[in-house]
Amino acid sequence: MKMKTTLRCIYYLCFVSLINASEKIQTYPFALPPLPYSIHSLKPYIDSKTMDIHYKKHHQGYVNKLNEAIKKYPNLKKKNIVELITSLKTLPPEIQTSIRNNGGGHFAHSLYWKIMSPYGGGKPSGYIAKEINKNFGNVEKFKEKFDNKAQTFFGSGWVWLCTNRAGSLKIVATKGHDVPITQDLFPILVIDVWEHAYYLKHQNKRSDYINDWWNIVYWPEVEKLYKKYTNK
Repeated sequence: MKMKTTLRCIYYLCFVSLINASEKIQTYPFALPPLPYSIHSLKPYIDSKTMDIHYKKHHQGYVNKLNEAIKKYPNLKKKNIVELITSLKTLPPEIQTSIRNNGGGHFAHSLYWKIMSPYGGGKPSGYIAKEINKNFGNVEKFKEKFDNKAQTFFGSGWVWLCTNRAGSLKIVATKGHDVPITQDLFPILVIDVWEHAYYLKHQNKRSDYINDWWNIVYWPEVEKLYKKYTNK
């Protein structure tokens, strides 16, 4: 048990160092990350009203509640979002649920915005394409497996494509705002399957939303994340 705990701590430190090495990570007070495109740019696949509400209301709400949860704890204000999420059991019991839900929501949404683009779509290339072919057979089989996971997921949550340090890929679904960094995995692609992500445009037709979403997946960013976490 002690060895397992030590290895997990090493993993978390590696994850944090990999992120910090390439970009500045926020600590308290947390804030919405700027979108790499305008609210209107993902049309017709995601409509402007959904983007506006999803980004400015839902994501902002998670950020606000995250800040509220830790504002009374000076020792937590120096921790970034990864450090907070991956040390839940060491946090004050009264804020663990809030950090799990709101911290996880902030982390997941921040990645979700990043891996979409009006210049997205098409097929992956480079290292990520090779690894997709290696792990799933080809891109079409990967999308079929990912689609099935997203379409059949019951309730609200997220579906992720993750890599480990060796570069192997895995599709993971998480409920609520749980995130796979607590499963020793590095997320590089994610789709939000909470209803607020698609209901205004696609109503209850989640499969239509998923089909549209592939047209805005920005594979260069997925490739960038894959290379960062695997040192390719």
